Amino acid sequence: MTKMHIKLTVNGEPKEVLAEPRELLIHTLREQLNITGPHIGCETSHCGACTVEMNGKSVKSCTVFAAQANGAEITTIEGLGTPDALHVLQRAFREHHGLQCGFCTPGMITRAHRLLQENPNPTEEEVRFGISGNLCRCTGYQNIVKSILAAAAEMNAMKEAAE
Repeated sequence: MTKMHIKLTVNGEPKEVLAEPRELLIHTLREQLNITGPHIGCETSHCGACTVEMNGKSVKSCTVFAAQANGAEITTIEGLGTPDALHVLQRAFREHHGLQCGFCTPGMITRAHRLLQENPNPTEEEVRFGISGNLCRCTGYQNIVKSILAAAAEMNAMKEAAE
């Protein structure tokens, strides 16, 4: 099968890959670019473990062909923070016990990031609805929601302090 030349920006860095037309973005990220934060879960878009941001929208990278991402800007969990400088959401998940096994966490945090971009001051109900496409089998969601609400409050306080 003929491979296609794909150009995309991942976590702020320009990347070029060769991909088969049927290759999924999740496989391109993990296997060609060694970006392993997004996880392969169900491969049917039900679990959300593979959630990334593409051109400012949350997408499940197991349902996007790499060819569809040609020219796109992709942000994964790796693009939100570093081990030495965690993103507010990453810190909140750690501090409020929003993770257990950690398998869903990268997709959950990436989705929460986009949610807070779209709605900086969500209610608990809005958070629950906003993350409803991301499944967690360990936590029962209570601490995930608490983590997202805490991050929202911190981000809003930082924004107010800067103004």
